[in-house]
Amino acid sequence: MTELLVGTKKGLFTLRGGDSSFEISARAFAGEPVEFAMRDRRSGRYFACVTSAFYGPKIFVTDDLAGEWQQAEGLALPEGEEKALIRLWTVVPGIEDDHLLAGGDPGVLFESRDGGMTWELNRPFWEQPTRPQWGPGAGGMCLHSIATWPDDPGKLAMGISAVGVWLSDDAGQTWRHGNKGLVPRYIPEDAREDTIDLCVHNMHRAPSQPERLFMQFHGGVYRSDDAGESWIDIGTDTGLPSDFGFPLVVDPGDADSAYVIPLVADLDRVTPDGRVRVCETRDAGASWTERGDGLPAEDAYLTILRQAFDRDGSGEGMGLYFGATSGDVFGSGDAGATWLTAATKLPPVHSVRVA
Repeated sequence: MTELLVGTKKGLFTLRGGDSSFEISARAFAGEPVEFAMRDRRSGRYFACVTSAFYGPKIFVTDDLAGEWQQAEGLALPEGEEKALIRLWTVVPGIEDDHLLAGGDPGVLFESRDGGMTWELNRPFWEQPTRPQWGPGAGGMCLHSIATWPDDPGKLAMGISAVGVWLSDDAGQTWRHGNKGLVPRYIPEDAREDTIDLCVHNMHRAPSQPERLFMQFHGGVYRSDDAGESWIDIGTDTGLPSDFGFPLVVDPGDADSAYVIPLVADLDRVTPDGRVRVCETRDAGASWTERGDGLPAEDAYLTILRQAFDRDGSGEGMGLYFGATSGDVFGSGDAGATWLTAATKLPPVHSVRVA
């Protein structure tokens, strides 16, 4: 039995099912935007990032989807700041027990040391000297990607729209850029050198080879083989229908295997030619293959957001699941070879995570 946590514009839906069908088994936060939801498999605890129209962004926690949700504490910017906390984009388990990390807008990193009940702002990142010059992407100043390093809590990589890649070797006490090789085609060519206006859309580490990361950029798909210090273009002339998009998944058992879901372009954020396709590489981005058997193949101009794609397991039996702003959720139990429709007519999907 697979359990999917689907964050939507109008609440959190839990889907449960298997190879042939899924059903809605629970709903929470009815009417409120749930930007992201996940389950920490170490503790079994569930987390939901909810953006209330009245109370702003909060993280809620529960140990039982049928029980009550409790609001976590400490998710706030320092008093007196002109900026406000706008949205919470992601929650990621750390390497040490009870350690979690959360990213939000305006480009903020929070950490919890008690399993997610209380949080503190990472001050070294908040106090970066260049912060006054940072510019948001179209969706805000999103700290949406946090890549931990297996067995080493000191090494972190983060992706922000639109302030590029940030790296730490000392558990977040100091930070540096990792942007070499990224080409922001949306900036005039004569202004690209040394810019930090770099719009990372998604970034994941390959757990089996942690110095390797894959990135979906704002126009470009990239790979790093040196832990994020520099990047190689793997989206040009490699078989992708478009190198623009948001979602990204990496096979945890194969550092050469990754998946993206292309969209047309920044001004036309829908699936190319009205066909929904997941594109897979098994050679670290040298080539890409379309996987769409069972997905809508015509007149389907869908949009899939950055957090709305996840995986379960690895290899040929890996589960892949994604949702669209149309309210549809799709799933595959064979690493994308074939697909089924897990849900339809939900509110616009913000995130999908396998519990």
